[in-house]
Amino acid sequence: MDIYTYLKTDHQKVAKLLDEVEQTTERAAKTRTDLFAKIKRELTLHAKAEEKTFYAALKNNEKASDLLPEAYAEHTLIEQLLQELDNEDCTTEAWTGKFKVLKENIEHHVEEEEGEIFSKARKALTNQQAAELANLMEAEKERLQGSGILSR
Repeated sequence: MDIYTYLKTDHQKVAKLLDEVEQTTERAAKTRTDLFAKIKRELTLHAKAEEKTFYAALKNNEKASDLLPEAYAEHTLIEQLLQELDNEDCTTEAWTGKFKVLKENIEHHVEEEEGEIFSKARKALTNQQAAELANLMEAEKERLQGSGILSR
C-alpha cells in the first residue's frame, strides 16, 4: 500500500462517519456523541500523523511544498471546529449548523489533497517513498494512540 491509498482509506472512513452524523437529528444525543467522538479521534490521529509523515516528506520539495501552507491552515481550522463542537450541546440547531461547516471544510480539504497535493506528490516522491510513507504514517498513528494525545 502507498501513502495515497492509505490516506484515501482514512478519508473514506471519516466521510462515512460524517454522513452517519448528518443522518441524525437533534434528538439522537447518544448516537451523535458516540459518532462525534469517533470522528474527533480519527481526524486527530490522521492530521497529526499526516503532518509528521506525508507533509514533512513534501515540505522541502520544490515540486510539492507550495500547497502545504493551505493544508496546514485547513488542519488548524478543522481542529478548532472539532474543539468548538466538543464543547457544545449536540442537541441544538447551532451544533448541527457548525457540524455542517466542519463537514464542508473536511470535504474541501480532502478534495484538494487527493487532487492537487497527490498530483504534485506523485511527481516528487518515488513509488518506494510513497510505500514507506504509508508504513511511517501507520506507525505514527499507533504511537499517537499510545501517547495520550487523544485524551487532551
